[in-house]
Amino acid sequence: MTPGHQAPTGADLPYDDPSGRMLTEVIRLNGSLKAAPLPLDLPGVAALRVGRDHVIEQLEDYIIPRLTEIEAPLLVVVGGSTGSGKSTLVNTLIGHKVTTPGLLRPTTRSPVLVHHPDDARWFGADRLLPDLSRVQQATNDQSAIQLVPSLQVPRGLAILDAPDVDSVDERNRELASQLLAASDLWLFVTSAARYSDQVPWDHLKLAVERNTAVALVLSRTPPDDVSTVSVHLARMMAARGLKDSPLFAVAQGTVSEEGLLPASYGAEIRGWLEALAADAAARRDVVNQTVAGAVRTVTRKAFPIADAAALQVDAVSGLLAAADQVYDGAQATIVTAASDGSLLRGDLLARWQEFVGSGELVRSLEAKVGFVRERLVNAIKGKPQQAERVTVAIEMALLALAADHAERSAALASDAWRQETYGEALLASTADDLTRAGRGMRSRAAQEIRGWQEELQEFVRHEAGDARHSARFLALGVNGLSATLGVVALAGEQPGGQSAESVRLGRTLLETILGEDATARVLDQARGTLARRLTGLMGAERARYLAPAAEWQLKPDAADQLRQAARRVDDLRFAAAKKGTGGHL
Repeated sequence: MTPGHQAPTGADLPYDDPSGRMLTEVIRLNGSLKAAPLPLDLPGVAALRVGRDHVIEQLEDYIIPRLTEIEAPLLVVVGGSTGSGKSTLVNTLIGHKVTTPGLLRPTTRSPVLVHHPDDARWFGADRLLPDLSRVQQATNDQSAIQLVPSLQVPRGLAILDAPDVDSVDERNRELASQLLAASDLWLFVTSAARYSDQVPWDHLKLAVERNTAVALVLSRTPPDDVSTVSVHLARMMAARGLKDSPLFAVAQGTVSEEGLLPASYGAEIRGWLEALAADAAARRDVVNQTVAGAVRTVTRKAFPIADAAALQVDAVSGLLAAADQVYDGAQATIVTAASDGSLLRGDLLARWQEFVGSGELVRSLEAKVGFVRERLVNAIKGKPQQAERVTVAIEMALLALAADHAERSAALASDAWRQETYGEALLASTADDLTRAGRGMRSRAAQEIRGWQEELQEFVRHEAGDARHSARFLALGVNGLSATLGVVALAGEQPGGQSAESVRLGRTLLETILGEDATARVLDQARGTLARRLTGLMGAERARYLAPAAEWQLKPDAADQLRQAARRVDDLRFAAAKKGTGGHL
């Protein structure tokens, strides 16, 4: 009989996997779990986060190594309650001291794995419990596992002495759970004083849920009480789904200086283990039962983890959408402000009016066009310094516009994120202060604006053509015409207010040198390239909000990938079930 609580039937089939398909799919499942982190503190995520870690641990510590080496020795983990005599039992079963019983609690030392010398190759660091280093001597390093070869252990079987499941030391408890989850068979030890404790039964409940093979040992029980306690314990086992699991009793006895009970005390358990080691089919049944149960458990747990991962992505998407809304509005506003004449005020307007003049020329606009053009050109001759001042004023006006909207947008977007606890956490997760405009934003804006002004000069040169050699072009120069083009572009198609007449003068000036059609073209080009540059600046500010989400490594398709990986594993299990017990994957 399989020494667990349920024989492998139905979907719990032998995991003889000659094609490697099941191994391939559980490795993919493991990768999909790792690609679906749960970093945001959403409601109910804490338990799922722990569950995800445990599932990954189960895959990496047990399922993947076991499927990789299906013929490896049967691993029996001796676990149980504090003071139940686990180490004494292990020493007794081996026949000599291999592990030191702890007289003081908590006992802090590495777990001890005893194996036949010929089976040493199965327990390298790349197989069982790969995150634990291998040592050959006793140590207090809880991140190591001590390997002890012994001829007293039959080939095909290994015994691992684990820490107490209810230890007061948290790392001991974690290690005990990890070792139990990585075993083929639990030899769970309790005592007359501790067999009703809740913590051990919580672990045994997990074994039932996973369909792990289990045998119980009632240890350190006065001989006169063994029968009574055993009956009560057997009833508790039956009530909790362990009615088919073997129950052994080891009466309280005198422990030798080497930490052993008399050999007869462990004879029944040792005989059972030796028979199991000698029966390849029985060993295989134990492995099949435990692996199948573990695989079924991890796939079942993968789906709520996938749902939680999807909620994480949705939560971050909501935050990014809030930032997008802010920056979409900012981009639209800044582009409009750069083309509706609202910037033509203050210093820029004053410098522009100095450049073109506003008195007699403005009053003469209704006169003959040719007369006005000549007067306008003559009025601007010899004003290169004033043209430079206009260029600088344009740069400062656009720079103030970009910086103001960048600061305002950062404040609005960060306020929106702070409405959620996880949004606050994302803001705190990055060294970039997302409540303010980005570092270097002003210098980037200045660079973009100067780049635009250089483009204006190229537009003027290109459209002027042969007119570049005319007296009018030479009188104004590229700088004067490009400054005029910049102001007229910022004014929009229907300038109003104090700037209206002077902007009309500017357009007349451009048409005098370039012609009406060319002027219309360069104005469209000027406004289009400025809009693209300003939009790019705000887009870079918006992109800063993507960085925290990227740090959390939340992938939009992670949940779907995880569900698909779990389904593929389930499909293989169900396909094996159709073949019946003894079938192959």
